Amino acid sequence: MKLHGDYLRVAEELYAKGDLVQASEKYWGAVTALLNIVGEKLGMPPHYSHRDLREIASYLTEVTHDPEYTRLFSSVETLHANFYHGFLRKASFDAHREDAIKLINKLKTYLNINA
Repeated sequence: MKLHGDYLRVAEELYAKGDLVQASEKYWGAVTALLNIVGEKLGMPPHYSHRDLREIASYLTEVTHDPEYTRLFSSVETLHANFYHGFLRKASFDAHREDAIKLINKLKTYLNINA
């Protein structure tokens, strides 16, 4: 949880400064830290690759009957790609950022974590 909080705090700071490329990776880190917690709590096999993280998101979609987990995960993957390729303009970045925050909130609710 500390890692998630650190990533999210830095992401917001970088976003406020207009550094969308660096903020992209920090939002990705904030989401994946929570997905790792889900994987640990469920006793899933190691979850370090994109495939493993997608498996966790897919599992959540299956057990909750909420396709938002996988859709939002795909959107956050775009932020991760933006870190390497810098292709998102501000308006597009903002939409993906909103998805990252929405997924963070959904994961916190699933994990029963306040704030």
